[in-house]
Amino acid sequence: MASFKVAAAALLTIGASSAWQTRTSFVPKVIQQSAVKTNAVYQKNAISRRSSLDMVVSDPTDVGSSRGGMFTASNAESRRVVPEDVRGRPTMKIVYVVLESQYQSSMTAATKRINAGSDNMAVETVGYLLEELRNDETFEQFKKDVADANVFIGSLIFVQELAEKVTEVVEPLRDQLDAVLVFPSMPEVMRLNKVGSFTMKNLGQSKSVVADFMKKKKQDDGSSFEEGMLKLLRTLPKVLKFLPSDKAADARTFMMSFQYWLGGSPENLESLLLMVGQDYVGPVKDAMVGKEKAVMEEPVLLPDKAIWHPVAPDIVFETNESYFNWYNNEFCPDAGIDPKTAPTVGIILQKSHINTKDDTHYVSLIAELESRGSRVVPIYSGGLDFSGPVEEYFKDSMGKTIVDTVINLTGFALVGGPASQDHKKAAKVLKGLNVPYMCAVPLVFQSFEEWQASELGLHPIQVALQVSLPEIDGAIEPIIYAGREGATGRSVPLADRVNLLADRALKWSALRTKPKKDKNIAITIFSFPPDKGNVGTAAYLDVFDSIKAVLKQLKTEGYDVGDAPDSKEAIMEAVLNDPEARINSPELNVAYRMNPDEYYELTPYAKDLEENWGPAPGNLNSDGQNLVIYGKQFGNVFIGVQPSFGYEGDPMRLLFAKSASPHHGFAAYYTFLEKIFKADAVLHFGTHGSLEFMPGKQVGMSGTCYPDRLINSLPSAYLYAANNPSEATIAKRRSYSATVSYLTPPAENAGLYKGLKELKELISSYQGLRENEARGPAIVNSIVSTAWTCNLDKDISDLPDLETYDAKNDTLERRDDITGKVYTQIMQIESRLLPCGLHTVGVPPSADEAVATLVNIAQLDRPDDGIEGIPRIIAASVGRDINDIYRGNNNGVLKDVELNDKITQASRAATRALVNQSTDSNGRVKEVKNFFDEVGGMFGGMFGMKKPWTQAIIDAGFPEVSEERLEPVLAYLEFCLKQIVKDNELGGIMELLNGQFLMPAPGGDPIRNPDVLPTGRNMHALDPSSIPTQAAVEVAEDVVRKLLEKLSDENDGQYPESIAFTLWGTDNIKTYGESLAQVLALVGVRPVADSLGRVNKVELIPLETLGRPRVDVVVSCSGVFRDLFINQMNLMDRGIKMAAEADEPLDQNFVRKHAIEQAEEMNVSIREAACRVFSNSAGSYSANVGLAIENGGWEDEGQLQEQFLTRKGFAFNADKPGMMEQQADLFKAALKTVDVTFQNLDSSEISITDVSHYYDSDPTKVVQGLRDDKKKPMSLMADTTTANAQVRTLSETVRLDARTKLLNPKFYEGMLSTGYEGVREIQKRLRNTMGWSATAGEVDNFVFEDANDVFINDAEMQQRLLDTNPNAFRDMVTTFLEANGRGYWETSEENIERLQELYAEVEDRIEGV
Repeated sequence: MASFKVAAAALLTIGASSAWQTRTSFVPKVIQQSAVKTNAVYQKNAISRRSSLDMVVSDPTDVGSSRGGMFTASNAESRRVVPEDVRGRPTMKIVYVVLESQYQSSMTAATKRINAGSDNMAVETVGYLLEELRNDETFEQFKKDVADANVFIGSLIFVQELAEKVTEVVEPLRDQLDAVLVFPSMPEVMRLNKVGSFTMKNLGQSKSVVADFMKKKKQDDGSSFEEGMLKLLRTLPKVLKFLPSDKAADARTFMMSFQYWLGGSPENLESLLLMVGQDYVGPVKDAMVGKEKAVMEEPVLLPDKAIWHPVAPDIVFETNESYFNWYNNEFCPDAGIDPKTAPTVGIILQKSHINTKDDTHYVSLIAELESRGSRVVPIYSGGLDFSGPVEEYFKDSMGKTIVDTVINLTGFALVGGPASQDHKKAAKVLKGLNVPYMCAVPLVFQSFEEWQASELGLHPIQVALQVSLPEIDGAIEPIIYAGREGATGRSVPLADRVNLLADRALKWSALRTKPKKDKNIAITIFSFPPDKGNVGTAAYLDVFDSIKAVLKQLKTEGYDVGDAPDSKEAIMEAVLNDPEARINSPELNVAYRMNPDEYYELTPYAKDLEENWGPAPGNLNSDGQNLVIYGKQFGNVFIGVQPSFGYEGDPMRLLFAKSASPHHGFAAYYTFLEKIFKADAVLHFGTHGSLEFMPGKQVGMSGTCYPDRLINSLPSAYLYAANNPSEATIAKRRSYSATVSYLTPPAENAGLYKGLKELKELISSYQGLRENEARGPAIVNSIVSTAWTCNLDKDISDLPDLETYDAKNDTLERRDDITGKVYTQIMQIESRLLPCGLHTVGVPPSADEAVATLVNIAQLDRPDDGIEGIPRIIAASVGRDINDIYRGNNNGVLKDVELNDKITQASRAATRALVNQSTDSNGRVKEVKNFFDEVGGMFGGMFGMKKPWTQAIIDAGFPEVSEERLEPVLAYLEFCLKQIVKDNELGGIMELLNGQFLMPAPGGDPIRNPDVLPTGRNMHALDPSSIPTQAAVEVAEDVVRKLLEKLSDENDGQYPESIAFTLWGTDNIKTYGESLAQVLALVGVRPVADSLGRVNKVELIPLETLGRPRVDVVVSCSGVFRDLFINQMNLMDRGIKMAAEADEPLDQNFVRKHAIEQAEEMNVSIREAACRVFSNSAGSYSANVGLAIENGGWEDEGQLQEQFLTRKGFAFNADKPGMMEQQADLFKAALKTVDVTFQNLDSSEISITDVSHYYDSDPTKVVQGLRDDKKKPMSLMADTTTANAQVRTLSETVRLDARTKLLNPKFYEGMLSTGYEGVREIQKRLRNTMGWSATAGEVDNFVFEDANDVFINDAEMQQRLLDTNPNAFRDMVTTFLEANGRGYWETSEENIERLQELYAEVEDRIEGV
């Protein structure tokens, strides 16, 4: 970091941070010349302006080290002011608690003024930042201070557990305090208010006039609490008319106090303290008997909303016209800014910082932007709703937008701040502006030093309030730009971050203003794993076909795409030079060779990479002399291949607990994009690359974090799969990317093939002839024989023996039982959802594909919306409950399996009938007909006809189905169909490249949450404090009940003592926290929501209510879960420790039992031994097990297990929330006790062989190696992909996945239809299947044997694979040989010899021999 003292001195002189620039600006010199003039303007005004340029010059990093891992190490003693000389006056003691520190200097100054100038009283004040109350010593001191205080003041207390701490201390002392003043905060804190007879005890009840007013305001215009308070101030006289005179006086005092508080200046706060002191504080009142009371100055208030500029002659401007009259005509000429051509940046400020003159961080950014030749429009609002001022000041009188980018410097959501948000309103207002919207973050709870030292980065409370919530508005780029000065609490800018923020804001502005034909666009594609015919990797995306669509759209809109080919194959040929590419061969097209001198000159951090990789060029992305950039340029568009991590095949590097820095080739790629190709924007193409997973802080990057260094000033648009909001959020926060969601291929039913199809036909025959004593038994014998051929004996434990069984010797009931169990397995396979093929950007699904998606949406009940699923309605028409049918189906009851199949077919028929109404002759849905409007309803009513979907269900055998009951779900499906066929993916990409605001949308599973649709929007996760929802808790409790029932039944009624759990970020977003709630349910704790609906505390469920023992858990969180849900990790840790410390019998509390054993063994406290929540170190992701297996870079299973323990053994501790602590011994001790390993499958789109993540984090063999008895734990998976949630063994799930994907012609033919990418997708499933052999040993031999028959022994198929993507086919052959060599697949010598010969043939083909 630049020297702060030099920087501050410069700031004092010129009022800007431009003197402290620490990174090279992208701004051309011609613009930078205006910086000198700008500085001169600030210097001229520095003496007279009203801001905080006279701040204390002290280093903000001169703060003591963090206490015990806490984020906040500031000290309330720096906010204690004691009168030096009481002079016989009564002393009034004030204790205040605030969210942020900007009131500190004003409160200190007000106190000193009274102590120096008042004859009637002396004042002692002490202030606490809300977050400081987490510290035990500080909290004890706070109690002591409040105990002898006269007045308590609180403001913006919106963190539940801290609100409870404040209430716990103040409530018992409320009667003895002379006054309690609480300004907008949680309702329970607001109820502490007491000014004479005025209280808010009835807040939210009908007796309260104030509450009535607030409620009415909220109903009238959706106002937040603070907005209501401000409006109440304006209408005060009318309200007071209805109050008795004494109450009116007290209410007036409260309202005046609030006005003084909002005013924020030392003068305003002095009036507040004097007024409250002389009217309500006993000793002061007594001393003033017979004396004349001081008459207070009226509150000096700035207007509620205005434009503010640090060097303007007027304090603020209330109209656009008056501001620009001064700014364009007087300021800009002096500052060397041309108002006609300059970009304009709108800036949103927090009024309290202007009131308290704590504005240096604002001045700094304003001056930086102006020094680069930009105009600024800095606005504020008195309340927490900025939508009005944004529309008023960022548009002209004709409603035309006058800004090119907006930066929100408050860090809060646009509407509602930290309290209650209105994201829809915010997004609508921002879309009205239609410019990029950045939300930068000031450090509130940390000093600079703490933030820089913290691997986690930004404080979790700030992440929730000031990163997650603004993202739901559509905000991008949470860049830290300021923090607190240690001694005074003033805000100070962080120079290099302010520079970065200014650079990035103006680059986004340039996208809006620069002619399209002159813009340089870099499209970045990925290749993973490298060296395997994998260029253009992206989850479920046909990358080159999609690039073709994007190039066509760019050309249409006027971008220069040169001679870009118009076919997918030609684009591949140009980028790869040969579709059979190997990244280490010259066959990939080389776009640029960067010699080491140029690289070191243009890459400021290059020397830092030498620690891991030695001097450049190294041997990755290098020809030995130069660093090599792969890709191809067409006009002003460059298609480049992002290098890989670099350590995939290196066993030693894979073992490191923390990830290595990027290699020189990776750094050179981004240096090339920014400084040689001079990209105006980069489009990262598909899910996902490596940039966002490079080492650095989790959230709130510093200038030494690698994602920040690599992307630097480049605007980044990132095409991300809509079903992966968690990793998309990592890309937003760590690589400053605006995301554009794309649709994953629609999920269809897997269907049946070969012997499985034959089985269904046999079962169908049996249903008609079951009582025929001649034919029935013969068919059952065929069913048993075919079931053995299809390897279903692995799934049906009591399938009769093939050699000895004859059905004619069996009872009808037993024959039904056998047939029912086989039918259940067949139905599971047939109805399994299967994403077919790959998605091409901008191509909406066909009618058939839309039906596939809608059928799955239709099966779910949505009680919150009053919608029953179609299966429930159909079941009710025959007097059955669908859950009973599911239960019978799962148990193999023949009539229930049959009925379930019939209901499924009827649901499909109804959905198809709906879609058919809007399908055109090409089988596509262009426009959806409205059947649920008045005209549609009239049409059916007039003719007395059944609606087509009702008729379809009747025709399927359910004549009594209720059309009225069907209406809500079908209306919902019609709405969903409209969303499915809307197409904005190309539009969304272009909006970002054109510098426009892209509307936000949640990411997740479109079947569970159709709000994910339409795609092509800026994807966000969810408010982390909103999970787990009540619905998620109910589903979780049901899954836990099924899980424990299954385990208890299989273990003579004994419950497992410990379960190892894996938690994923995306899964918890999609399910609103179901798996998180499962962990809490096992331990026997319940999440509790606060009065604002946020979940941030837990309570122990009594054992008698629980009705079973508390089960211990060992929770392994993915790195992404850690980044997104650190507050939920806190929740789990607190809940588990609560269970460990509960004084309960050890045979009823396994958490406590194990914690006591481990505490003794490790010589630590029970609380420390009860750490059960683990993840990677901050900034690192995965166990690298997947990387090792995908690249073949592993020696034996021992290496994989060591990787898992080393990389995942960092404990989260709620008592030290600022760090992830390496606790490998504790991790091993906890895993040693595990009886069961458990994961969740929540979505049909991503199953256990689609990605490596699931087996990467599977601890099955790790636990086996650690257990004293070396017994392998049972491995289970909960499948909640359908309404019929089930718990299966891992081996059952692997078999089901293999049968529905790898071995299923519907799957592999669908993939092969996409060509090059499709072969890679098939090989990926095979490699991931072998991954499960390595980590869990749960893959049956027949899976490899059948796969070998399908892809290798079939000569025609073998040739297709070889011709389409020889590299991926070679990898497939290698995988079969490796599976055999490692002992996972036993097969004939003939098969192995064929594979070895084939490998040699493919090698020759690739080498061109």
